[in-house]
Amino acid sequence: MSDVMREPPIVVVALGGHAFMGHGEPTKVEVYERRAAEIGDHLMTLIDRNYNIVITHGNGPQVGNLVLKNEAAKDEFEPDPLDVLVAHTQGSLGYILQQAMLNKLRRMEMRRYVVTFVTQVLVNGNDPAIQNPTKPIGPFYEEDYAKQMAAEKGWNIVHQPARGWRRVVPSPMPLKVVQWDTIRLTVKEGHIVIACGGGGIPITRNADDDYEGVEAVVDKDLSSAVLATQIGAELFIVLSDVPEVYINYNQPNQTPLAALTINQTERYMEEGQFPPGSMGPKVQAILQFLKAGGKRGLITTPESLEAALDGRGGTHFVGR
Repeated sequence: MSDVMREPPIVVVALGGHAFMGHGEPTKVEVYERRAAEIGDHLMTLIDRNYNIVITHGNGPQVGNLVLKNEAAKDEFEPDPLDVLVAHTQGSLGYILQQAMLNKLRRMEMRRYVVTFVTQVLVNGNDPAIQNPTKPIGPFYEEDYAKQMAAEKGWNIVHQPARGWRRVVPSPMPLKVVQWDTIRLTVKEGHIVIACGGGGIPITRNADDDYEGVEAVVDKDLSSAVLATQIGAELFIVLSDVPEVYINYNQPNQTPLAALTINQTERYMEEGQFPPGSMGPKVQAILQFLKAGGKRGLITTPESLEAALDGRGGTHFVGR
């Protein structure tokens, strides 16, 4: 056996879009702080297992709240563009989770630090998704107001029966996390990194080859897969609200899946087992990570994480 100790492997953990609040809970800082502390407890098992950790997270409810605040103050203040709102949530949610994790480390007398990166994600300005907005954001509106905003601000709006009119924005594919190398260097030093909040701030290159923000949102799981690949993560975990991935979900013959290869995953995707609005993006992200050279993927809940790492739950993804 070599006398040289193996460097701790890197794990990227993508928290679900409602990680900071349970179903039906209010969008309040006190709720976010409590939930961050609870999730931090579960993530400690990764520290116990000597992983170097990068945490990513969603921001759907929170960025929706900022859109509402923009609307409420629109007569006095010019509303911020969507890329800036994503940056706001990266800072606020990152701070809350950072503080929760740092407090736990201090109580354990562990000299590891936690840092939040305001993370930009490069997208293609010619991505077809930019011309075909599909991602709902913000509240539902009355028809007259929605159409007024469409005329005045160029919003794309859709009608959802029995609910109202809603703005939709592009969701282009993430190509590169701009800060990846600094994230990699920081996490290899043993510090916990929080990055790609809300999928990252979408940016593109303009005619002068400068970066500029895009009125869009990036899927958090897909940008996490890109980051995991860039920094050489060994394990990519997506924490969801179900302990395992299922086929025939919510049907009488629902069946949990303990382990999947790339080939099996692709077959189930072709059969439509993982819908786009549900498990689809999570499974697609893990598949993307594995096909780019990643070793292992895992989907489970925060509560089941420890058992899943021991092989007693969750859905594990491996290569061919």
